[in-house]
Amino acid sequence: MTKRIASAISFLVVMSLSAIAFADPAADAIAQTKASGLASGYGLFALAAGLAIAVAALGGALGQGRAAAAALDGIARNPGAAGQIRGPMILGLALIESLVIYALIIALLLWLKIS
Repeated sequence: MTKRIASAISFLVVMSLSAIAFADPAADAIAQTKASGLASGYGLFALAAGLAIAVAALGGALGQGRAAAAALDGIARNPGAAGQIRGPMILGLALIESLVIYALIIALLLWLKIS
């Protein structure tokens, strides 16, 4: 049942984000350019920055949760192997977190491009 819910949520997110791609930006871009004097694409940069960090944080949190759960399950089944499980788990968590930090850097670069 959880796979169906996850698929439905993923489908709704993809459809709502694709609506942005197919929207007619010409009318809004002309009004925005006249009002603020900025180029029309900067709103999309802000949207991309927000989506990048949101998706990265969600994926990182899910990955870290699964890694920690698997490590704790392994330690619970075999407490003597806790030392052998802890090191690779911490390394995996650090690598997952580095991907989220890369997404943060990309989001900040996109944000600095518009400000």
